[in-house]
Amino acid sequence: MEINRNSNIGQIVAENYKAAAVFKKHGIDFCCNGNRTIERAVGKKEDGPDQLIRELKEAVAEKNNGSIDFKSFPLDLLADYIEKTHHRYVTQKISEITPFLQKIVQVHGMNHPELMEIERLFMLSAGDLSAHMKKEELVLFPYIRGIVQAQLSGGNKPNSVIDSAASYIAEMEKDHDAEGERFRTISALT
Repeated sequence: MEINRNSNIGQIVAENYKAAAVFKKHGIDFCCNGNRTIERAVGKKEDGPDQLIRELKEAVAEKNNGSIDFKSFPLDLLADYIEKTHHRYVTQKISEITPFLQKIVQVHGMNHPELMEIERLFMLSAGDLSAHMKKEELVLFPYIRGIVQAQLSGGNKPNSVIDSAASYIAEMEKDHDAEGERFRTISALT
């Protein structure tokens, strides 16, 4: 994998999950803000992109111990994996975090008003993420499975189907970006 100043940070993590720890160490959001180059993500930090690039190259060069190659997954399998692994995880964590957050606000909110804003933002995010995941599960993923089935049965997909899928995916990416921004606001409040 070639890593340079113009490499897309989200793509780097998609190709090798070990890069995620490096980005996290440097406070770089590769998920909801992953559609940036290394140079743009680093901005005007003192070290510039060179140190980050060195660390990324070291991380991805490490021997791979049984990690999953998601790029090799057929799209329908990837949709299943996302739904069964990540959607379940997010749903579970929302259910776990909500009562704790509510209790913290109830007990400490008067002395720390920022907690009320954190709770408000988290609850908005929980609702929006739940709706977003449902859209993926009820619309996008079945659509992807249909495209894969059409390919397997030898059917051709018209360009309008591909364009429609690309448009829907772009809309979903905007949702991801909005949630990333909301969580950056929560992070700034804490």
